[in-house]
Amino acid sequence: MADPAAQERTAPQEQAASELDISIGGMTCASCVGRVEKAIRKVSGVTDVAVNLATEKARITFQGAPDTQGVVAAIEVAGYEPALVEQPLPAQVGTEVDLRVDGMTCASCVGRVEKALRKVPGVTEATVNLATERAHVVGHGLDAATLVEAVENAGYSASPVAHDQSVATASDAAQDRSRRELNHVLIAAVLSAPLVLGMVGDLLSLPMMLPGWVQFALATPVQFWLGWRFYRAAYKAVRAGSGNMDLLVALGTSAAWGLSIYMLLTAHPGHTPHLYFEASAVLITFVLLGKWLEARAKGQTAAAIRALMGLRPDRARVRRNGAEVEVPVEQVRVGDLVVVRPGERVPVDGRVLEGTSSVDESMLTGEPLPVEKTVDAKVTGGSITVDGLLVVETTAVGSETMLSKIVRLVEGAQASKAPIQRTVDRVSAIFVPVVLAIAAITFAAWWGVTGELEAAIITAVSVLVIACPCALGLATPTSIMVGTGAAARHGILIKDAEALEGAHAVTAVAFDKTGTLTEGKPRVTDLVTAAGLVKAEVLRVAVSLQQGSEHPLAHAVRARAENDGVDADTLAEFKALAGRGVSGVVDGRSVLLGTKRLMAENGLADAVLATVAADLEASGRTVSWLAEAVPQKRVLGLVAFGDTIKESSRQAVQTLHAQGIEVVMVTGDSKGAAQAVAKELGIDRVFAEVLPGDKAEVVATLKAEGKVVAMVGDGINDAPALAAADVGIAMATGTDVAMHTAGVTLMRGDPVLVAGSIDVSRRTYAKIKQGLFWAFIYNLIGIPLAASGFLSPVLAGAAMALSSVSVVLNALTLRGWKPRGL
Repeated sequence: MADPAAQERTAPQEQAASELDISIGGMTCASCVGRVEKAIRKVSGVTDVAVNLATEKARITFQGAPDTQGVVAAIEVAGYEPALVEQPLPAQVGTEVDLRVDGMTCASCVGRVEKALRKVPGVTEATVNLATERAHVVGHGLDAATLVEAVENAGYSASPVAHDQSVATASDAAQDRSRRELNHVLIAAVLSAPLVLGMVGDLLSLPMMLPGWVQFALATPVQFWLGWRFYRAAYKAVRAGSGNMDLLVALGTSAAWGLSIYMLLTAHPGHTPHLYFEASAVLITFVLLGKWLEARAKGQTAAAIRALMGLRPDRARVRRNGAEVEVPVEQVRVGDLVVVRPGERVPVDGRVLEGTSSVDESMLTGEPLPVEKTVDAKVTGGSITVDGLLVVETTAVGSETMLSKIVRLVEGAQASKAPIQRTVDRVSAIFVPVVLAIAAITFAAWWGVTGELEAAIITAVSVLVIACPCALGLATPTSIMVGTGAAARHGILIKDAEALEGAHAVTAVAFDKTGTLTEGKPRVTDLVTAAGLVKAEVLRVAVSLQQGSEHPLAHAVRARAENDGVDADTLAEFKALAGRGVSGVVDGRSVLLGTKRLMAENGLADAVLATVAADLEASGRTVSWLAEAVPQKRVLGLVAFGDTIKESSRQAVQTLHAQGIEVVMVTGDSKGAAQAVAKELGIDRVFAEVLPGDKAEVVATLKAEGKVVAMVGDGINDAPALAAADVGIAMATGTDVAMHTAGVTLMRGDPVLVAGSIDVSRRTYAKIKQGLFWAFIYNLIGIPLAASGFLSPVLAGAAMALSSVSVVLNALTLRGWKPRGL
């Protein structure tokens, strides 16, 4: 028989997944998205692709190491312009340097800069992004000055930049593109205006019509200079065996321009026929106007990220050798002491060593009131000190700060693709071919019925130009960008579009009790002793046993012992018993502290204390039993704990009920304690005495009843339930494990934000549906009207340009959203 161990040794190991983000230039509509995704999926190792038209980025998931060159080549073959945004780093990286590179104009420039950087000793990888004008260099022992010199020797200029300034850089690039778009619009408008005046004069029988060759001179630069982008993009689409909006515009305007040239050349001498130069020129002007308005509107969708990035100050005041030195924030290192004066922003994440101050964290957590910070309190970079001076020991800088992590999380959500978009993409894939077929049928029908070639061409042109796949492609991503951005401003971080879309359908919310609905800081309210014992003795044994635990109840026992002046004895053989309590040896005695179940497992009972425990539990107390197992077997007493309900918990439950959502509480506490809290808050249903590992089963039970479940928790033991729920919602006041498992993270422990996350999901999903509805209705109504001859090419072009703008503007109405009660 074969050796199983040998088989295991020779079996190939499963490769870890990796991700790659790429900017893609040249996409104009939803059909472009579908074509790019189809091309990338053919690359070896790709398991998932999400292309976002609004951000012009693709997120690609690989099984194993990413094939960057394969993806770049696939995008180029499809007819688009790839630019690397962020490449997963090798497992061992010595140094990373980011450079801003000026002077690049095309892909060949990118190749030349990369080649120059890779020749520098120590460089293992260099990637250059033409769109953001950034170079990211990975290697060992790199020197920024040497890298800058290498770029300058290649004929470009460069300067070092901070690792997390990509958003600001991209924003600057977007503003530059917006200015260029506006210049093109203005030039096109100036050239088209005389043509429009001539057309109006002709309609009013006024002698304002320009000579044919003058019309030709004005329209041709618009057609072939300002409109060249449409020809270039259309050619790439056709070469890739597909079509896009640019193809429709290029065909439509070329037909109008070409018909005018034919009529001008064949006209009788001295007679100027009715030409259609104004139709082609004005149509391109409208499309350019729509592009500019769309770019401006899309720029506003990223306002939340830009606002977050703007929170970090550029400089920090560091205490070194007894003196305060002001340095760039990039030079601050972990362990440095940073001095923050009243009214200044905290430049790094850290721990307060000296001072007291109220700190405004509203932009990070959504908390409207300043939070008091004293020694040992954590502070977050980007928050503002209000009224005191703080000395902060740095614990995180750069990309490791909470602010940078928030930005990356929001960017990730905005770059992801909602499930509903998959359906839209399938529709968009056949949109352009269908429109081309309708235009061909329209042309043939009009020519066959009327016998007028001119009317047939103009009607077909109207069909081509009124069709707008852009609106279909923008409806979902723009709504998601604005919705996630608005949520982030109020302390709700949504991991991906799937979580955002899924939350709108939630019908039941399951709350963990401790730390979620309550403060999670219990205190000892009652000490009850067995006959013949005193409270000090019971407390001494309890605090001795709890020395080995970090459970909130252990903290409460230690706090009570400190307050009562009771010292602990030596603890040995401490053991945590999951979901039941703890055990150990105190002063030679084997003792237990935990639930009634733990007592029963060890054959321990006390009828008198059982009655007292029942009364305490009925009043909402959590009761722990203290017992001795060896040498005597007896119950020593009861320790009762109380936890304060959060002020906003009742409002959160009421808001969820108003949203038509069932509220469930899941807790390991006794039924009495759980029922008392549930009654006070008005919670519908309680699952009490649930072991940590069984919370996921409660979620499964609710889902089996046909409910769409959101689970809210903050601890490690909540992670399985968060993963099992349709939507996991984690409190950022809890553990990192819970936050990584959940689809939604609340930056402060306020249950009201749970209702807020569902509300923003519902409103965002409504905007998605509205955008898609208007996009579909626009095309369903506009195309038949154009085919019937009721719309001229000029009106069709105006309608097409405004359709995508209206979809984006509709999504932007989400920017004012905020949770109820705040």
